[in-house]
Amino acid sequence: MKKSLIAVGCFAALLAVGQDKKAAKGAAGDAAKGKDVFESNCSVCHNADSTEKKMGPGLKGLFKKDKLANGKKPSDAVIRAIINDGGNGMPSYADMLTAEEKSDVLAYLKTL
Repeated sequence: MKKSLIAVGCFAALLAVGQDKKAAKGAAGDAAKGKDVFESNCSVCHNADSTEKKMGPGLKGLFKKDKLANGKKPSDAVIRAIINDGGNGMPSYADMLTAEEKSDVLAYLKTL
């Protein structure tokens, strides 16, 4: 009985780690959940419905831009790095958001 419980626990842990890695690699997120995460964490500083600057840049059309202020073309990896690292007054969200939440936010940003 104990061995089967341990095996189930190990299997569940492996699944959780696999899901986190999948999300970190840019798996498609849920835009509706991403909107909620954005509104709770990002909307204080960023507009979603315009390019007008608040504290940070407006994000409407973010993934349609040729390049960002840092000169890089917007991609999941580039935007995820900005979310993780912060910079220019933006705090790092590396430890504040889960990998799944970041994927959800990326999915939402693609709808803007």
